[in-house]
Amino acid sequence: MAGRTVTRAELADALYREIGLSRSESQAFVDAILDEIAASLVREGVVKIASFGTFLVRQKGPRVGRNPRTGEEVPIAPRRTLVFRPSQALRARLNRDEES
Repeated sequence: MAGRTVTRAELADALYREIGLSRSESQAFVDAILDEIAASLVREGVVKIASFGTFLVRQKGPRVGRNPRTGEEVPIAPRRTLVFRPSQALRARLNRDEES
């Protein structure tokens, strides 16, 4: 199931059409929201959006990986990764849309 990417420009255009903000105001609004989400994830590691879901930063420890071509073991450094958990409301909506 290949999805389609929703861009910042499309989000700004939706604000322009639905709310009536100017195009520049819409773009600034989208940028401000996404910048705040990113800053909150860096600062606190969790962003919860009611009826949508939760973004979490998880710490992954170091591990040994393998080069698939040569089979050679390669150390993988510890890193932080982003995880999204949808809310019950979003899950229900996704499942309801699939049943239709």
